[in-house]
Amino acid sequence: MKNLALSLAAVLLPLSAAAAANEPAKEPRALGIESSIVFPGDSSIRNWQADRDRGIWIQGRGNDWYYGTFASFCRDLDFAQAIGFETRGAGRLDKFSSIIVRGERCQLSSFVTSAPPPSKAERKAAREAEKAAQN
Repeated sequence: MKNLALSLAAVLLPLSAAAAANEPAKEPRALGIESSIVFPGDSSIRNWQADRDRGIWIQGRGNDWYYGTFASFCRDLDFAQAIGFETRGAGRLDKFSSIIVRGERCQLSSFVTSAPPPSKAERKAAREAEKAAQN
């Protein structure tokens, strides 16, 4: 019985490797393209991270990241523990939607596909480069 299982495994292993090799490589997702998340809520929004008061990174269901730019400043976003989405009946989070932060409405002006948010070290380096460019 043990020999049969080993023989069967030896026959199937090359077949599974060949099937994986024939699978086409997944193309990288285009970044910076206007997009939307349908029916934003607990099941379709996995994570979010503030970009100070300028914008917000939002991670969708498929681990895809999006970046929303605000039409004006969005106070208290850096300190918010929860946010809400106002889609105005459209049922999709896009550039026409608003983010609700502590009762304040923050209108989006764009909502595009994005890479994940930068790490703390990358953000610090970017701020230092900004300061150096200003001097």
